[in-house]
Amino acid sequence: MATTMSAKDTGERGGGAVLVRHLDDLAKLSSAELDRLYRGAPAPLSVERLVGTPKGRMLAVRGTDGTKLFSVIKFLASRRRFPWDGKSFGALSQSEGTGINRVKLLPLRFDWFPFRTRIEPSAVDGRPCVYLDYEQPENPFFIARIRDEIREVAPDLWLGPAMVKTKKGAVHVLWFAVDFGQPSS
Repeated sequence: MATTMSAKDTGERGGGAVLVRHLDDLAKLSSAELDRLYRGAPAPLSVERLVGTPKGRMLAVRGTDGTKLFSVIKFLASRRRFPWDGKSFGALSQSEGTGINRVKLLPLRFDWFPFRTRIEPSAVDGRPCVYLDYEQPENPFFIARIRDEIREVAPDLWLGPAMVKTKKGAVHVLWFAVDFGQPSS
């Protein structure tokens, strides 16, 4: 069942409801709307549902809403030639999984920056999320500082913040999503 957000939930101007089913639906939302949708998503019960090679999309960079940069980022991220194609996931058990990012630099494709998955409290709101742990021996130090987390906001559609870990906590940089219902390119 797809998630429906009212105009009050999303802050949408002009009324009506927003039906969220695919990456394109998420791409129409502002950072604030994505934040509300993420915070309202149910807590994940296991990582076993995260198996496959979903299409990914960068959705919004925080602090750029309403700027020319926001429009440019959204346009570039929607293009087939955008380098980040998504993430590949596998489950080791109900509570732990693996993954890696898929990057395409035409004509080459790479699997870069592996991670482990587990359920833990979100840096955003303290509620359970699927945490993507990049602190793996094969990752360079700057990748190990990334904190990604996701929640399912519609069937097979997972939304999350990408953050940078600091001594004072995690700093939210951008929103991204992966769609298991949409094949990777």
